[in-house]
Amino acid sequence: MTGSVIRAAGGPVVVTKSSRSIASALGSRAIGRRRAVATRAATLDNYTGVVFQQPFEAAKAELAIVDNTNAAVASLARVDFHPACEAAINEQINIEYTVSYIYHALWAYFDRDNVALPGLAAYFKAGSDEEREHAELLMKYQNSRGGRVVLGPLAVPELDLSGSEKGDALYAMELALSLEKLNFQKLRQLHSVADEHGDASMADFVEGDLLAEQVEAVKKVSEYVSQLRRVGKGLGVFQFDKELAAAVAAAPPA
Repeated sequence: MTGSVIRAAGGPVVVTKSSRSIASALGSRAIGRRRAVATRAATLDNYTGVVFQQPFEAAKAELAIVDNTNAAVASLARVDFHPACEAAINEQINIEYTVSYIYHALWAYFDRDNVALPGLAAYFKAGSDEEREHAELLMKYQNSRGGRVVLGPLAVPELDLSGSEKGDALYAMELALSLEKLNFQKLRQLHSVADEHGDASMADFVEGDLLAEQVEAVKKVSEYVSQLRRVGKGLGVFQFDKELAAAVAAAPPA
């Protein structure tokens, strides 16, 4: 079929193109589109630094690891997670549970009928629950990275608050301050392990979910220690306990 000219009676001249001309035009457009896609892909490669010579070529190494992973004994989700990071997280889990265990013992002490300081009892009960939540948060992160949670033994708290010359309330709060500071130092060490092995995800997790909150905890307990040192023993502790009970009751749920 060739091009033709059609003139209708009294109408305009209409020129029709041949099928060969139409096919040629469509082919030119398709080539242009392919060139544009290739140009955009090359530009994207320059930005990302990732070049796929063939489809999924860069994923072959990881695919081989997945194929050789026995899901019964190892995690399929594990990627770039150093064993030292895994061990450090398990150690921090034990620290969080140990602090929770001590706070639980302090709750039981202040809840006794011959001590009867319900504000301090509620405060240490809430603290015990919070530290356990931190341990569970670390366990969840460990699982998400393909690590394995290994729980260690907990030391039995040996507390003799009634014999302290400072008074049981101040002694307990100073003990809490020392534990919060220790926990902060251990979290810093955990962050250092992540940095040492180039684990940006773990470092971000420690900073965002644990360290910032720990700084606030150290500040708050420091204030309580200062207040208890100021009020002394006796009626001052009774008033402090009432205010602490109100603060714990008004605190938003975790």
